[in-house]
Amino acid sequence: MRYKRVNEKTGKEVEWANIVKGYDYDGKYIVLDEKDFEKASPEKSKILSIDSFVKEEEIDSVYFETPYFLEPQKNGEAPYNLLAEALKKTKMAGIGTFVMRNKEVLGILRHYENMIIFQRMRYEEEIRKTSDLSIPKRTVKPAELKMAVTLIEQLSEKFDISAYKDTYSEKLMKVIEAKAKGKKVSTPKLRVAHIKTKDLMEQLKASLSSKKKAS
Repeated sequence: MRYKRVNEKTGKEVEWANIVKGYDYDGKYIVLDEKDFEKASPEKSKILSIDSFVKEEEIDSVYFETPYFLEPQKNGEAPYNLLAEALKKTKMAGIGTFVMRNKEVLGILRHYENMIIFQRMRYEEEIRKTSDLSIPKRTVKPAELKMAVTLIEQLSEKFDISAYKDTYSEKLMKVIEAKAKGKKVSTPKLRVAHIKTKDLMEQLKASLSSKKKAS
């Protein structure tokens, strides 16, 4: 198999030599070459620079991306452990940057199980503004709020990540093994839950009632 780059208007294949990268600037495409991208690339360095320290609780989780475990280099164990303990004691995180694949990456250094991890973060401009969304406003009735709070309190428990399992790989392997043996594998049907009423109070009461019966 191979992929072809085809002009959607003419249907003819386009060679790599005739393909360029461009940016739509006020209706006019500005063609960019590799040197242009290099000019915009940050200076390459293996150093992760810490610009400041902030309280972890001040950072909204919406900015968080991939975490990376950090290990000390040879003869760097002492400062590594010192920083880890200092972050743990102060409950602070270091805001820093480093270059990954020709792009400057923003993130925080924080303590995690006697180690330091670098939690990659999104920049502010990468988060969509909520003002761009149209969410219909509705006055919340005190009785509804009280009922919703009661339901949350009844369903609250200590967080345990081990209680949540990703079973996809396990189930996929069973499908592979079944097909290898020539067995037919049925596809589960999507179940659609229909809401019988739009009355929020009735739904909350039903949820609370079912929770009490289960208890």
